[in-house]
Amino acid sequence: MLKRSWAGEVRNVSLLVAIGVNESGYRDILGICEGAKEDKAGWSAFLKHLKDRGLKGIRLITSDACIGLAESAAEFFPEAVWQRCIVHWYRNIFSHVPSTKVREIAAMLKAIHASEDIAAAREKAIRVIEKLRGLRLTRAAELVEAAVEETLTYYAFPEEHWRRIRTNNPLERILREIRRRTRVVGAFPDGQSALNLAAARLRHIAGTAWSTKRYLNIGLLKDQQMRGAITA
Repeated sequence: MLKRSWAGEVRNVSLLVAIGVNESGYRDILGICEGAKEDKAGWSAFLKHLKDRGLKGIRLITSDACIGLAESAAEFFPEAVWQRCIVHWYRNIFSHVPSTKVREIAAMLKAIHASEDIAAAREKAIRVIEKLRGLRLTRAAELVEAAVEETLTYYAFPEEHWRRIRTNNPLERILREIRRRTRVVGAFPDGQSALNLAAARLRHIAGTAWSTKRYLNIGLLKDQQMRGAITA
């Protein structure tokens, strides 16, 4: 979220950014655009833009619980599944937990995602919900019960990929770099200037070792698909 001048007033403007892992396992900057706000209309326009530019073959979309993103993704990339970022999910739950209990609850939640498979994770989640209710943390228990399944999508992919696909930390690091560079500007005169500076930082990042180190072994995913086709 950046600030721009508009008719003599300073208003917030969202920059929507997407990164991905290509068929060779390397990370790419997929695109960036200005959004009035992070709602379904904004995400739909951004995803349509990416699709019109030729983006295809999407298997997984990892993000926090952005308003409308999951719905828009299902519309433009119906073959993809959605993984809710576990870090953002934890933070959401922590906001309903006393500060003295955060460390204990964090360990409980992390134990869910340390399970060996999705069945074990679901069983662990049930026990965590019971424990939260026993601690009278009703709202936290409700949040776990309502959304834990959204955080377990990554179990359908190769185990070697799990740690890197269950959060959107790689994108968060890029966004922090953009915010660091744009904070010194304050309010931009218009949305295009904000977009230009952010895009320049993305081009710089794409030209570093960030994009030259293989992030995922896609061969593992292809092997998994082949085994699935054989057993089907």
